[in-house]
Amino acid sequence: MAASTIELLRTARKRELALGYRIFAALGWGDLGDGHISARDPERTDCFWLLNTNTPFAQAKADNLVLIGPDGELAGGDGGVNWPGYLIHRPILAARPDISSVAHTHTPYGTPFSAQARPFAPITQEACVFFEDHAVFDDEEVQVQSAECGARIAAALGACRGIVLRGHGLLTVGASVEEAVAWFVMMERVAEAHLKVGAPRPLSATAARFAKADLATEQQARSIFNFLVGHHLAALPSSAR
Repeated sequence: MAASTIELLRTARKRELALGYRIFAALGWGDLGDGHISARDPERTDCFWLLNTNTPFAQAKADNLVLIGPDGELAGGDGGVNWPGYLIHRPILAARPDISSVAHTHTPYGTPFSAQARPFAPITQEACVFFEDHAVFDDEEVQVQSAECGARIAAALGACRGIVLRGHGLLTVGASVEEAVAWFVMMERVAEAHLKVGAPRPLSATAARFAKADLATEQQARSIFNFLVGHHLAALPSSAR
Protein backbone atom coordinates (compact mmCIF):
# COMPACT_ATOMS: atom_id res chain seq x y z
CA MET A 1 0.00 0.00 0.00
CA ALA A 2 1.40 3.38 -1.00
CA ALA A 3 2.38 5.82 1.75
CA SER A 4 -0.19 8.34 0.52
CA THR A 5 -2.95 5.72 0.64
CA ILE A 6 -1.99 4.70 4.17
CA GLU A 7 -2.04 8.31 5.32
CA LEU A 8 -5.46 8.88 3.79
CA LEU A 9 -6.78 5.76 5.52
CA ARG A 10 -5.21 6.81 8.84
CA THR A 11 -6.75 10.28 8.57
CA ALA A 12 -10.18 8.80 7.81
CA ARG A 13 -10.00 6.36 10.72
CA LYS A 14 -8.94 9.06 13.15
CA ARG A 15 -11.78 11.31 11.99
CA GLU A 16 -14.30 8.48 12.46
CA LEU A 17 -12.82 7.72 15.87
CA ALA A 18 -13.20 11.32 17.05
CA LEU A 19 -16.77 11.34 15.75
CA GLY A 20 -17.46 8.09 17.59
CA TYR A 21 -16.43 9.64 20.90
CA ARG A 22 -18.55 12.71 20.17
CA ILE A 23 -21.55 10.50 19.38
CA PHE A 24 -21.12 8.75 22.73
CA ALA A 25 -20.99 12.15 24.45
CA ALA A 26 -24.10 13.35 22.62
CA LEU A 27 -25.93 10.27 23.91
CA GLY A 28 -24.87 11.16 27.45
CA TRP A 29 -22.21 8.50 27.78
CA GLY A 30 -18.64 8.75 29.06
CA ASP A 31 -19.09 11.86 31.18
CA LEU A 32 -16.87 10.28 33.85
CA GLY A 33 -14.27 9.30 31.30
CA ASP A 34 -15.60 5.76 31.56
CA GLY A 35 -15.10 4.02 28.26
CA HIS A 36 -13.03 3.99 25.12
CA ILE A 37 -13.18 3.42 21.38
CA SER A 38 -10.14 2.28 19.42
CA ALA A 39 -8.98 2.34 15.81
CA ARG A 40 -6.18 0.09 14.59
CA ASP A 41 -3.46 1.97 12.76
CA PRO A 42 -3.45 0.90 9.08
CA GLU A 43 0.36 0.79 8.87
CA ARG A 44 1.53 -0.17 12.36
CA THR A 45 -1.17 -2.78 12.80
CA ASP A 46 0.00 -3.78 16.29
CA CYS A 47 -0.73 -0.20 17.42
CA PHE A 48 -4.08 1.51 17.88
CA TRP A 49 -5.51 4.98 18.46
CA LEU A 50 -7.49 6.03 21.55
CA LEU A 51 -8.65 9.38 22.89
CA ASN A 52 -6.11 10.73 25.34
CA THR A 53 -7.10 10.87 29.00
CA ASN A 54 -7.02 14.69 29.06
CA THR A 55 -9.91 15.23 26.64
CA PRO A 56 -13.64 14.87 27.39
CA PHE A 57 -15.53 12.80 24.83
CA ALA A 58 -17.51 15.84 23.63
CA GLN A 59 -14.30 17.64 22.69
CA ALA A 60 -12.67 14.75 20.84
CA LYS A 61 -10.82 15.67 17.65
CA ALA A 62 -8.19 13.84 15.64
CA ASP A 63 -5.48 15.92 17.32
CA ASN A 64 -6.56 14.56 20.74
CA LEU A 65 -5.93 10.94 19.79
CA VAL A 66 -2.88 9.00 20.93
CA LEU A 67 -1.26 6.00 19.27
CA ILE A 68 -0.61 3.18 21.72
CA GLY A 69 2.11 0.65 21.05
CA PRO A 70 1.95 -3.10 21.72
CA ASP A 71 3.46 -2.72 25.20
CA GLY A 72 1.21 0.20 26.18
CA GLU A 73 3.78 2.85 25.34
CA LEU A 74 2.86 6.17 23.74
CA ALA A 75 3.81 5.73 20.08
CA GLY A 76 2.25 8.92 18.70
CA GLY A 77 0.20 11.95 19.64
CA ASP A 78 0.19 13.84 22.92
CA GLY A 79 -1.57 13.16 26.20
CA GLY A 80 -2.17 10.45 28.71
CA VAL A 81 -2.76 6.81 27.82
CA ASN A 82 -5.99 5.21 29.01
CA TRP A 83 -4.47 2.17 30.70
CA PRO A 84 -7.66 0.13 31.22
CA GLY A 85 -8.47 0.86 27.57
CA TYR A 86 -5.11 -0.57 26.55
CA LEU A 87 -5.60 -3.69 28.69
CA ILE A 88 -9.00 -4.37 27.10
CA HIS A 89 -8.43 -3.33 23.49
CA ARG A 90 -4.92 -4.66 22.89
CA PRO A 91 -5.70 -8.41 23.34
CA ILE A 92 -8.96 -8.14 21.38
CA LEU A 93 -7.32 -6.41 18.42
CA ALA A 94 -4.40 -8.86 18.57
CA ALA A 95 -6.77 -11.86 18.53
CA ARG A 96 -9.02 -10.47 15.78
CA PRO A 97 -7.16 -9.44 12.60
CA ASP A 98 -10.58 -9.09 10.95
CA ILE A 99 -11.48 -6.03 13.03
CA SER A 100 -10.01 -2.55 13.34
CA SER A 101 -12.13 -1.09 16.15
CA VAL A 102 -13.45 -1.89 19.63
CA ALA A 103 -16.07 0.17 21.49
CA HIS A 104 -16.97 0.12 25.18
CA THR A 105 -18.48 2.55 27.67
CA HIS A 106 -20.79 2.47 30.66
CA THR A 107 -24.41 3.05 29.72
CA PRO A 108 -27.77 3.41 31.49
CA TYR A 109 -29.08 0.04 30.31
CA GLY A 110 -26.08 -1.99 29.22
CA THR A 111 -24.34 -1.76 32.58
CA PRO A 112 -27.30 -2.84 34.74
CA PHE A 113 -28.21 -5.54 32.22
CA SER A 114 -24.67 -6.87 32.46
CA ALA A 115 -25.14 -7.46 36.18
CA GLN A 116 -27.47 -10.31 35.23
CA ALA A 117 -24.65 -12.06 33.35
CA ARG A 118 -27.00 -13.48 30.73
CA PRO A 119 -27.22 -13.37 26.94
CA PHE A 120 -29.77 -11.50 24.87
CA ALA A 121 -32.82 -13.23 23.45
CA PRO A 122 -34.17 -12.31 19.98
CA ILE A 123 -37.04 -10.24 21.38
CA THR A 124 -36.74 -7.19 19.10
CA GLN A 125 -35.66 -6.39 15.57
CA GLU A 126 -32.37 -4.93 16.84
CA ALA A 127 -31.73 -7.95 19.07
CA CYS A 128 -31.61 -10.10 15.94
CA VAL A 129 -28.32 -8.44 14.97
CA PHE A 130 -26.70 -10.18 17.94
CA PHE A 131 -28.49 -13.51 17.60
CA GLU A 132 -25.86 -16.26 17.77
CA ASP A 133 -23.31 -13.43 17.56
CA HIS A 134 -22.55 -12.25 21.10
CA ALA A 135 -21.02 -13.70 24.22
CA VAL A 136 -21.12 -13.23 28.00
CA PHE A 137 -17.96 -12.64 30.03
CA ASP A 138 -18.90 -14.05 33.43
CA ASP A 139 -15.93 -12.87 35.45
CA GLU A 140 -15.53 -10.84 38.65
CA GLU A 141 -12.61 -8.67 37.52
CA VAL A 142 -14.90 -5.74 36.72
CA GLN A 143 -12.08 -3.24 37.18
CA VAL A 144 -9.72 -4.53 34.51
CA GLN A 145 -6.20 -4.23 35.86
CA SER A 146 -4.32 -6.98 34.09
CA ALA A 147 -3.39 -8.12 30.62
CA GLU A 148 -4.61 -11.55 31.64
CA CYS A 149 -8.12 -10.22 32.16
CA GLY A 150 -8.05 -8.56 28.75
CA ALA A 151 -6.99 -11.87 27.24
CA ARG A 152 -9.90 -13.63 28.96
CA ILE A 153 -12.30 -11.08 27.52
CA ALA A 154 -10.84 -11.63 24.04
CA ALA A 155 -11.17 -15.40 24.44
CA ALA A 156 -14.78 -15.11 25.61
CA LEU A 157 -15.63 -12.76 22.72
CA GLY A 158 -14.25 -15.20 20.17
CA ALA A 159 -15.52 -14.37 16.69
CA CYS A 160 -18.62 -12.49 17.91
CA ARG A 161 -19.52 -8.87 17.22
CA GLY A 162 -20.31 -8.09 20.85
CA ILE A 163 -20.03 -9.23 24.43
CA VAL A 164 -21.78 -8.59 27.74
CA LEU A 165 -19.18 -7.98 30.44
CA ARG A 166 -20.62 -9.06 33.78
CA GLY A 167 -21.10 -6.10 36.11
CA HIS A 168 -19.25 -3.85 33.66
CA GLY A 169 -21.28 -3.23 30.53
CA LEU A 170 -21.26 -3.86 26.82
CA LEU A 171 -18.49 -4.11 24.24
CA THR A 172 -18.64 -4.35 20.46
CA VAL A 173 -16.15 -4.73 17.63
CA GLY A 174 -16.14 -3.96 13.95
CA ALA A 175 -14.12 -3.93 10.77
CA SER A 176 -14.37 -0.13 11.02
CA VAL A 177 -15.03 2.45 13.70
CA GLU A 178 -18.40 2.99 12.05
CA GLU A 179 -19.32 -0.64 12.65
CA ALA A 180 -18.09 -0.82 16.25
CA VAL A 181 -19.97 2.36 17.20
CA ALA A 182 -23.15 1.45 15.31
CA TRP A 183 -23.30 -2.02 16.87
CA PHE A 184 -22.64 -0.56 20.32
CA VAL A 185 -25.52 1.92 20.05
CA MET A 186 -27.76 -0.88 18.83
CA MET A 187 -26.61 -3.23 21.60
CA GLU A 188 -27.49 -0.61 24.21
CA ARG A 189 -31.01 -0.47 22.75
CA VAL A 190 -31.24 -4.25 23.01
CA ALA A 191 -30.23 -4.10 26.69
CA GLU A 192 -32.88 -1.43 27.26
CA ALA A 193 -35.57 -3.63 25.72
CA HIS A 194 -34.57 -6.56 27.91
CA LEU A 195 -34.79 -4.47 31.08
CA LYS A 196 -38.09 -2.84 30.18
CA VAL A 197 -40.13 -5.75 28.88
CA GLY A 198 -41.86 -7.93 31.44
CA ALA A 199 -42.57 -11.20 29.68
CA PRO A 200 -41.10 -11.11 26.16
CA ARG A 201 -42.04 -13.61 23.50
CA PRO A 202 -38.80 -14.31 21.59
CA LEU A 203 -38.75 -14.68 17.84
CA SER A 204 -37.95 -18.06 16.39
CA ALA A 205 -34.38 -18.82 15.39
CA THR A 206 -35.43 -18.84 11.75
CA ALA A 207 -37.01 -15.39 11.98
CA ALA A 208 -34.04 -14.01 13.92
CA ARG A 209 -31.55 -15.27 11.35
CA PHE A 210 -33.67 -13.85 8.50
CA ALA A 211 -33.71 -10.40 10.11
CA LYS A 212 -30.02 -10.55 10.97
CA ALA A 213 -29.05 -11.28 7.37
CA ASP A 214 -30.58 -7.95 6.36
CA LEU A 215 -29.55 -5.86 9.36
CA ALA A 216 -26.04 -6.99 10.27
CA THR A 217 -24.20 -5.63 7.25
CA GLU A 218 -21.37 -3.20 6.67
CA GLN A 219 -23.70 -0.94 4.68
CA GLN A 220 -26.26 -0.90 7.50
CA ALA A 221 -23.61 -0.02 10.07
CA ARG A 222 -22.32 2.83 7.93
CA SER A 223 -25.86 4.13 7.50
CA ILE A 224 -26.48 4.02 11.26
CA PHE A 225 -23.20 5.82 11.96
CA ASN A 226 -24.01 8.55 9.44
CA PHE A 227 -27.50 8.99 10.89
CA LEU A 228 -25.98 9.31 14.37
CA VAL A 229 -23.57 11.98 13.11
CA GLY A 230 -26.35 13.79 11.28
CA HIS A 231 -28.79 13.63 14.18
CA HIS A 232 -26.43 14.52 17.01
CA LEU A 233 -23.51 16.38 15.48
CA ALA A 234 -24.86 18.14 12.38
CA ALA A 235 -25.12 21.48 14.21
CA LEU A 236 -21.37 21.50 14.77
CA PRO A 237 -19.16 23.46 12.35
CA SER A 238 -17.39 21.20 9.87
CA SER A 239 -14.05 21.96 11.53
CA ALA A 240 -15.36 20.38 14.72
CA ARG A 241 -16.50 17.24 12.93
